[in-house]
Amino acid sequence: MKIVLVGAGSREFGPATIRDILLSDPLCDGGIEVALVDIDPSGLPRAQAYAEAVAQLLGRSATVSASTQVADTLPGADAVILSIEINRYFHWAQDFHVPRSFGFRQIYGENGGPGGLFHALRNMGPTIEVARAMERHCPDAWLVNYTNPLTRLCEAVSRLTDVRVVGLCHGIFHGIEQMARLLDLSPDRLDALASGLNHFSWFEAVRDRETGEDLYPRLAERERAADWLHDWDEIALSRTLFRVFGRFPSPGANHIGEYIRWAGDFLASSTLQFFYDPAEGHPWETDEVPTWIYNLGDNPTETPLFPDKRRERARGSRDERAGEVEQAPLEPSGELAGPLLEGVLRGEKRYLDAVNVPNAGYVPGLPKDVVVEVPATADRSGVHAMHMARLPEGILALLRTQTSITRLLVDAFKSGCRRPLLQALLLDPTTESYRQAVSLINEMCRLQEEVLPVLEW
Repeated sequence: MKIVLVGAGSREFGPATIRDILLSDPLCDGGIEVALVDIDPSGLPRAQAYAEAVAQLLGRSATVSASTQVADTLPGADAVILSIEINRYFHWAQDFHVPRSFGFRQIYGENGGPGGLFHALRNMGPTIEVARAMERHCPDAWLVNYTNPLTRLCEAVSRLTDVRVVGLCHGIFHGIEQMARLLDLSPDRLDALASGLNHFSWFEAVRDRETGEDLYPRLAERERAADWLHDWDEIALSRTLFRVFGRFPSPGANHIGEYIRWAGDFLASSTLQFFYDPAEGHPWETDEVPTWIYNLGDNPTETPLFPDKRRERARGSRDERAGEVEQAPLEPSGELAGPLLEGVLRGEKRYLDAVNVPNAGYVPGLPKDVVVEVPATADRSGVHAMHMARLPEGILALLRTQTSITRLLVDAFKSGCRRPLLQALLLDPTTESYRQAVSLINEMCRLQEEVLPVLEW
């Protein structure tokens, strides 16, 4: 068995995925080769040393290698796991703030909205490069993608290459946990099935595993009785969508809100995220990227008073998180790549709460072949997505707009033309005007010229 990890130098993805692979008896049976790849060589020695130490602790027969050249590692690979970013927070600050400066009412700016379009285009080039290298060197291997924006990158791979790609995300577990809190039950008690798009999925059914009870009626009662202000930034938007559309969404306000024009009213921390004083220069000019605050749960009021202390805390917290990840107990991370690969590579039947695959009738009412998120099983014969019930028309209308935006974005990448990108942006719910959209495209293409694909009018 040979598995390649692209983006292995990451302090979070690398160690967690290494553990998941080496903890798997089916994957390690008969020996395993783990190839670690990152274009930034600085984190590879640490990742390799960690993998070798874990293998030794677990008594695995494992060969671990490291490289900055993905093509060199691909011959003989059974699977490639991808989690990459290009100078993540520096460019994310641009994705977040530049559209706002043109009047866009986007939040978060990672996966949806105008910021998400440019994030997708930045990561689309490296992702397709990996997939095309797989076509040459390991055409039968599986590409398992964790990289965001997940839906858009998986659709690019499925449309532009012949590689078998599956996108995986843990977002659905956030929705299950939120419903469990409202119901005052353990998340393990919930048998929940969701469908839709990544970061914009909707629970078709929620049942009690022990009794078989349909929990949706009780969830509606409990939600109505709950205090509105509890965990406002995470679930107030979800609660409102549940009341209006009749299905509970996942994973939470930051992600769901990227696709909804009026979501900003339900994210009190929106003005705090990547906050800086523009009179002192933009982060991409000063290279002082501000601390990212996910929501009010990050306790921004506890931020140290002076900048040097803030930097010390930021460095310390990163180091602490890295240490926690690398010193974490040898337990599965809860991510789904391990179970998926145990299924398709070793024939162990595995249930997967959410996979992202091209639509073959799995989500009725959405176009064929657009990438959708649904439950699935995996075994030696492949990934078997579940055919879900048709979602209410209001929900489908929200989702269809995003599938069209994704198709146009892939067209823009393929053609090198800004006009499909403009069409996608004019479809986006946060866009106010034609002039605004054209101006943003020109400015982002100028600012991110070195990392975006070449796009001309």
